[in-house]
Amino acid sequence: MQLADLKIIVTGAGNGMGAHFATRLFEAGAQVCAGDIHDVAMAQNLPAGVHKRRLDVSVESDVADFVQWAHGEMGGLNGLVNNAGIIADGLLVKKDRVTGEIVRFPTAKWQALLGVNLTGAMWMVREVVAKMAETDQKPGVVVNMSSIARHGNRGQSNYVASKAAMAANTVTWSREFAPFGIRVCCVAPGVVQTPMTAGMNQKALEALAATIPVGRVGQPEDLWLAVKFCLECDYFNGRTIDVDGGIAF
Repeated sequence: MQLADLKIIVTGAGNGMGAHFATRLFEAGAQVCAGDIHDVAMAQNLPAGVHKRRLDVSVESDVADFVQWAHGEMGGLNGLVNNAGIIADGLLVKKDRVTGEIVRFPTAKWQALLGVNLTGAMWMVREVVAKMAETDQKPGVVVNMSSIARHGNRGQSNYVASKAAMAANTVTWSREFAPFGIRVCCVAPGVVQTPMTAGMNQKALEALAATIPVGRVGQPEDLWLAVKFCLECDYFNGRTIDVDGGIAF
């Protein structure tokens, strides 16, 4: 698809990669509807021509209302960048260093992350594809955001589970949605310079960057190039692109 032909939703568009994707799409001539729980951040970080509305992907009715609104604002809908996500790290079981007590990872933290990264992402795909099917819109394209953490990473059981599921469901959905003329692709970032990583200890970040063969952490533009490929290449479908500088966990 040509970027200028897209009428596309970008979730998690308030800052970081989502804001970058929405901006680059708009600059390329696409119509863009941006959603994020941080509506003030969207107002600050996105061009005026991008349609903006608060969106909590963990609320099913919010997702349905947002997709209906986006379809109306753009006069159609043929794309989704499924980017919204959170991190809530912690060991599943650990020993407290002071008391020696065995501590279990909180169920609420597990469910909160899956509510955004997995269930919310599924709701977005379901509603967007249903709208495309109802309006006989084809071709269409969905780009999911996974992570190289999907291969397994200490202290991220919940995040790993959600991102592994996104990569696997990319294959599933590409097969399910083929009759509707809709492709489903996936991009898996490594370590990327975003507000999430900005809060990391600088020495820890430098040590991590030293393990990346290209010698640096990624930038949102690096990921945009992969997303752009997914959107534009009509023969790319059901696969995940790792954009990680060659890092090995």
